[in-house]
Amino acid sequence: MTNHDEAATVRPLTLAWVRRHLEAGEEIVAAEALYGGATAEMRSLTIGTRDGGIRRLVLRSFVGPTRQGPAEELLHREADALTTLTGTGVPAPGLVAVDPTATHCEYPSLLMTHLPGRTVLDGEGLETRLPLLARQLVAVHAVRPADRPREYVALTTADTVVTPKGADAAVWAGALDVIREPAPRYEGRFLHRDFQPANVLFDLPSGDPAGAVGARITGVVDWAAASWGPADLDVAHCSTNLALLHGPAWGLRFIEAYQEAGGRLAAVADERLYWQVREPLAFSEEVQSVAQLWREAGRAELTTRTVGERLDAYVTSLMDALG
Repeated sequence: MTNHDEAATVRPLTLAWVRRHLEAGEEIVAAEALYGGATAEMRSLTIGTRDGGIRRLVLRSFVGPTRQGPAEELLHREADALTTLTGTGVPAPGLVAVDPTATHCEYPSLLMTHLPGRTVLDGEGLETRLPLLARQLVAVHAVRPADRPREYVALTTADTVVTPKGADAAVWAGALDVIREPAPRYEGRFLHRDFQPANVLFDLPSGDPAGAVGARITGVVDWAAASWGPADLDVAHCSTNLALLHGPAWGLRFIEAYQEAGGRLAAVADERLYWQVREPLAFSEEVQSVAQLWREAGRAELTTRTVGERLDAYVTSLMDALG
């Protein structure tokens, strides 16, 4: 097997496990490290088929602790989500195999099919991509699983929020008061729980690298946090990512785009505000790490200070628009 770089090396036990799940006559001919989170190693595996062709698989291995919960639980949830999504029209990877307890691999791992396309984090062409993101999220929320995933978990409380340096103290105090209230009742939906531009793959026409015209979504990946809860949470998560990547106005525009695409949010303004403000407050705890991941993905201008300032501006925008 050829590795495109040292980080792509697949550990021996995991390599043997992957080989057991290939078709007869197939072999792994190359491995390449993929951009991913801090606790999961992602690799693209090129598989040589017995007829001389190639196909690709993706291997996820959890090598460290995760904020979302034990790796075993996350991989069970992702495997269940990928099985649920089969045949729904939502472009998700297909499940090949899962070893959630690392019985066979060095670390808890999941093997899935590879989807074409690439993530787009730049602002150019966002006007075109925004409604595509909104329509895709509406389609995710329309999935009706035979077995519901676990109920959503929100770890952030008013006591864990980190107010950005220089933020409007009165605005943030008001936002904290919002999430001190009990969570509103909601109509449950199938949630991705990390739906955002870094987890959506686009096919961009040649000659249009930003996808300003003719872009289409080819995949939605990273289903390890799939949950059951209010559609508002997924919308708030994506809108917050857009606000931090591109500016607060884009976060508000995504909320509108989701509703224009047929998505339904909480009917009462106070309830909408609760869900919409909860996600940016959760981001306050991870500004430095989020900014670092985006810089590593090519957005060099997104310093911790810039992301913190945009977070403050977005919370202010939400409180003005919905409060």
